[in-house]
Amino acid sequence: MRATLRWAHADFRAHRGEALFVVLASAGIIASLLLAGALFSYAANPWQRTFNQSQGAHIWLQTRAGADTAALSGLDGVAALSGPYRTAATTVETQGARAAVALRAAQTRPPEVGRPLVTSGNWLAPSGGGPAAGTVVLESSVARALWAEPGDTVRVTGQDGAASALRVTGVAEAAEPRYRPDGGPGIGWVLPGTLDTLAPDDTGQSVGLRLENAGDTDFMVQRAVTVLGADRVAQVTKWQQARAEAGGDDRLFGQLFAVFGLGALLAAAFAASGAIGARVRGQLRDIAVLKAVGFTPGQVVRGFLVQHLAFALLGVALGTAAIAVLGERIPGPIGDAAALWQDLPGYAALMTGVPCGAILLIAAATGFAAWRAGRVPPVPVARAAQPSAAPMTALGRRALGLRVPPALVLGWRSAFPRRGRTAVAVGRLALPLVLITVALVAWSTLDRFRSRPAEMGMPAALTVRAQQPGGPTEEELLRTLAEIPEVAAVHPGAEMAALVPGQTGTITLRGLGTAGRPYPSAVAEGRAARGPDEAVAGQGLLDLLGVRIGDWVRMTVEGRPQILHIVGRSIEPESGGRVVSTTLDTLGDRDPRLRPDFHALVLADGADPRAVRAALDEAVGGTLEIRETPNPADRLEPARGVIAALIAVLALIGLTELLTLIGTGVRDRGRDLLALKAIGLTPRQIGSVIVIAAGLTALVAAVAGAALGALSGAWLVDAQGSSSGMGAGIARLPPWPVLVTVVTGAVVGAVAAATLPATRAARRRLADSLSETL
Repeated sequence: MRATLRWAHADFRAHRGEALFVVLASAGIIASLLLAGALFSYAANPWQRTFNQSQGAHIWLQTRAGADTAALSGLDGVAALSGPYRTAATTVETQGARAAVALRAAQTRPPEVGRPLVTSGNWLAPSGGGPAAGTVVLESSVARALWAEPGDTVRVTGQDGAASALRVTGVAEAAEPRYRPDGGPGIGWVLPGTLDTLAPDDTGQSVGLRLENAGDTDFMVQRAVTVLGADRVAQVTKWQQARAEAGGDDRLFGQLFAVFGLGALLAAAFAASGAIGARVRGQLRDIAVLKAVGFTPGQVVRGFLVQHLAFALLGVALGTAAIAVLGERIPGPIGDAAALWQDLPGYAALMTGVPCGAILLIAAATGFAAWRAGRVPPVPVARAAQPSAAPMTALGRRALGLRVPPALVLGWRSAFPRRGRTAVAVGRLALPLVLITVALVAWSTLDRFRSRPAEMGMPAALTVRAQQPGGPTEEELLRTLAEIPEVAAVHPGAEMAALVPGQTGTITLRGLGTAGRPYPSAVAEGRAARGPDEAVAGQGLLDLLGVRIGDWVRMTVEGRPQILHIVGRSIEPESGGRVVSTTLDTLGDRDPRLRPDFHALVLADGADPRAVRAALDEAVGGTLEIRETPNPADRLEPARGVIAALIAVLALIGLTELLTLIGTGVRDRGRDLLALKAIGLTPRQIGSVIVIAAGLTALVAAVAGAALGALSGAWLVDAQGSSSGMGAGIARLPPWPVLVTVVTGAVVGAVAAATLPATRAARRRLADSLSETL
């Protein structure tokens, strides 16, 4: 063992550069994997991230006025209180949109517990008009429903019917249940003076309890209700409820980024094993000498294991310490994710699991390479006697005869020496590019939701409901809509709940358009509904009922049977895809008294929905309810920054793999360097051979990676769409200029990375090259 340790130490002193590269490669890979884990946790837990940043309350109690909430702070297990805040139930309107909002009286400084996180605009601040200035901060889901932004003016109506105008100063996120049109009210914050003006008498209280142990939530609810009195508590909201409502986003994020996580781990595994294997192959001469002087195969294996495990431990420690200390200082979303990661679930598991897993992986790769080193024969000349590459092909000889530059021909021969070796090198380098292309497919799909919503199941940008008190009649509404040039088409519609066969669940039955002017549904399979009793259904409904295109489906609507023929599958972003759509005429045959509940507006290309909404609201005097069609891209918008950061992480892993391949190629072609100089090639030509070989390898790997990544990305996105109920057919490939940029970037990066090794190799003396053959 002593001799093994002495040889390992001597080898380290003789090959410090190679040892430094292995350590830095291990540290870079560990840092990349930890950053990827931070990004996954950051993106897959949006509600938890908000809860931790805002010091959210685990329990929110809505109490009647006069309840003694101060007694709650003395309960064992309560860490802190948020509030109490005086609250009032109001209705907020702006340009045709309406939402129920519970306004809370807050101070000019946000609270420490249950603190709203302002994402745009500013927090409440008194103006020159006095402390009761008419300003409001809206929770983000309420702001989206109202199309409200900082600087807009909203109309607030209290329980007594009195209306006031408030200016929106900011939009904030809160770790509480989101606003839904068919659910509970949203949240808004106003100054106490403003609330006194809106609701001088009719107010309640809201108080939040942050617990020492989240697992005690149910028990603490019982104790809190007991302390306040059951007659004083109007509503209880627990943190599990808010997290469950955001669970759909978590699942979408989790499934999307889990694929990238597994792929990054696989790419890092190949990069680490490649770096170690390359170093072992570069020491075959030293191994042969060791065996010639009496080292046994077991001693050689132990020497390599001890040496590379020490390098691995040092690299893992450096990478982990760098992320723990400097991660939060990285600019952009990567630094934000690293800063908040320690407060998110799974931090301890990833911080210990990733380094330990990497050490085990490196140990396995080192063990395999060391086993191969133990089988090296103790005859150093045997390596020189073996051909380093395949013989020159007939095509190569003809190219040289046609005066093709020798550097290009020899570079091609060096890049693709043998089929097996070429396939391994190209495959290892192509894996990060495959994942980068998959990420670009996800990015392009999100862009298509924005730029081409009609292709994603959202042809109508606005929905207008005419049944409002004092609103226009249907004929008047249609005349008004016809006068707005940006409205390309108007489709009457009705929507209702229907019971599935067996009455074990409900689905959404929607009638849109007429037989004469059918609704332009995004049909991914089959055809659109044109005839009587024909319908198209979402993937979620097909999976729920276990039916296929061409089947007949029976459902119950308000006690009456409805039988429809499924002739196509449409992309349905809403209701988990459990939607069946037919024409309004078909629903009218079942119920002649049926009238349209709303009108779906298809806008002209390039029309701004906000401008159309404002024009329509002005034309009808604010008597319509105008809603924007929800876009799934709104929920996935944070994924853009994370995808960009993941591309950077994958590029770092790919660079590590590229440097390993270039270093291995330069070392393995040491004997070729002697032959090339002997036949008269200049140092510039020799350097060009190495650079061209690296560029050609990167070109083939980039083309293969981009093609395979495009196919894999489309399949993964469509599989995600199918599992979520939206349906397959939503994936969109990146534009060809983007793919060309990826390929070009890979080739340019390979050429740049190979320039320095090529320059050093071209300047080596013949004696140095000769010594490597012995």
